[in-house]
Amino acid sequence: MFATGIENSIPVIDNGRKRIDEMEKCFHYKYWQRDIDLVQQLGIQFLRYGPPLHKTFLSAEKYDWSFCDEVFKYIRQKQLVPIVDLCHFGVPDWIGNFQNPDFPSLFTKYAKAFAQRYPWIQLYTPVNEMYICALFSAYYGWWNEQLTTDRSFVTALKNIVKANVLAMRAILEIRPDAIFIQSESSEYYHAENPKAIKPAEIMNARRFLSLDLNYGKRIESEMYEYLMDNGMTRDEYHFFLKYQLKRHCIMGNDYYQTNEHRVAENGSTTAAGEIFGYHVITSQYYDRYQIPVMHTETNFRQGPLGNEAVNWLWKEWTNVLRVRNDGVPIVGFTWYSLTDQVDWDTALREDNNHVDPLGLFDLDRKIRPVGEAYKKLIRDWSEILPTQSVCLHVPVEMPETPKMEKEVNKKAESAEKNEKETSDLLKASKK
Repeated sequence: MFATGIENSIPVIDNGRKRIDEMEKCFHYKYWQRDIDLVQQLGIQFLRYGPPLHKTFLSAEKYDWSFCDEVFKYIRQKQLVPIVDLCHFGVPDWIGNFQNPDFPSLFTKYAKAFAQRYPWIQLYTPVNEMYICALFSAYYGWWNEQLTTDRSFVTALKNIVKANVLAMRAILEIRPDAIFIQSESSEYYHAENPKAIKPAEIMNARRFLSLDLNYGKRIESEMYEYLMDNGMTRDEYHFFLKYQLKRHCIMGNDYYQTNEHRVAENGSTTAAGEIFGYHVITSQYYDRYQIPVMHTETNFRQGPLGNEAVNWLWKEWTNVLRVRNDGVPIVGFTWYSLTDQVDWDTALREDNNHVDPLGLFDLDRKIRPVGEAYKKLIRDWSEILPTQSVCLHVPVEMPETPKMEKEVNKKAESAEKNEKETSDLLKASKK
């Protein structure tokens, strides 16, 4: 699955006073139809795309689908397969932030309502980069709640992962053949000196927490104690063990040059640059979870030579092939995102309107060298790979296939009927 995505991060900063809306900053609301056309022109069939949650989810059980209806209708007409990203680094103002214990149940209702409205959609990333979302919001203090303690991090993490698990269950009720592509950052922490080994080990254990909980994997003792010491209860922990949805999942691994870190003896970190690379780190994640993998995000800035991003694309693609040749069932690759992004040079912590030349196209929708290179890569490899390995086949129903939608619509109608009957019975019993 060759893919790209529309950047749709929506964190709030400045103690909740300012929202960074990447769709707005990158002019997607204005050029959305043109953007979808550009995806098709590149020969890309899979698009990571998420509705603007803060504009769509207006209050509990109140939604504005007007923008979504237009966009997803056009995506379907163009025969593109969306990988729907329902929550990308932020929530609507009325929910508050990821410390809110009601977030999982509220988000679940939203996910179910979305699946009912668009039953033809099969691929989902309910919550994007759960670990990074919790880390940046509740440990580094950069976004949303802007907190900096272990307890606030654990609170955010358990709420985010619970929301993801419950959303998967709700979507499966509507679309039983739904596939969930997690899209999680693949991190590694390198000890700078012998005294830094212990803090690096802790960080390397902590990086797995979101996926451990999401896939119902039993937590090792040190991290279990960490969770318990910082507010997770035994019942909350057993919730994650109870729901085994791994068989419906593809592990999306995101890798950037910033994913590897040097750790000092006091626990502080600095950027390490690429040391192990995607091949080594993804192999670690696969060894842990043993499920199919997709490279769900990467990019690189186009520099003064004009070929920096092209070279990175080639390097990441060769890493994907190396992972595949080692026997890991890898099913896709993504350059993220379609267009340049804005203010990611400060990790969206500052509203500077600084354009990052990271896209396949610039913000005037002119193709960059990496866009031309990706188009050629797709053309060269898309016919070769399926003939070489069954690992590269995913049971995806294309948008033109009506069979599953009819079945889903019947199921949705039956569920609505049952809900109404249950409601009438409850009303009668109260009388």
